[in-house]
Amino acid sequence: MNLTAHRLCLIVLTIFGLSLGLWAYFAPLHWYTTFPGMGMTWLPVLGPYNEHLVKDVGGMFSGLGVLSALAVYYLRNRAVVVITGVSWSTFNLLHLIYHLGMLHMYGPRDAVLNAVGLSLLLVVSLALLIPTRTSAAG
Repeated sequence: MNLTAHRLCLIVLTIFGLSLGLWAYFAPLHWYTTFPGMGMTWLPVLGPYNEHLVKDVGGMFSGLGVLSALAVYYLRNRAVVVITGVSWSTFNLLHLIYHLGMLHMYGPRDAVLNAVGLSLLLVVSLALLIPTRTSAAG
């Protein structure tokens, strides 16, 4: 793994975290009723709307997005990148485990998109834990 790959992973997590987080925090009902977009609605089948919970989720995603943006800025600081990777990976693993148990609530397309999307996010966050190669020239 090299710094460019880590940078790309962090940029993906920054965009994902901030876009999802700010959407959920500032438009909680819209996020709940229309997530993930493109005519699909994944949240109402999982339970009733709760503004407090949605805003908390928005705050959490925003916080992870800011952490990811800082890790892009401090990319050469391995500790910052690892902390970001561990934080995202912890959330992404637990989130994936929960949703794998809920796939029966969705049709085939939505179930596959849930499983694949959440798995990809976990892979992206785990990639940050792969050490970077160092060149012999230093």
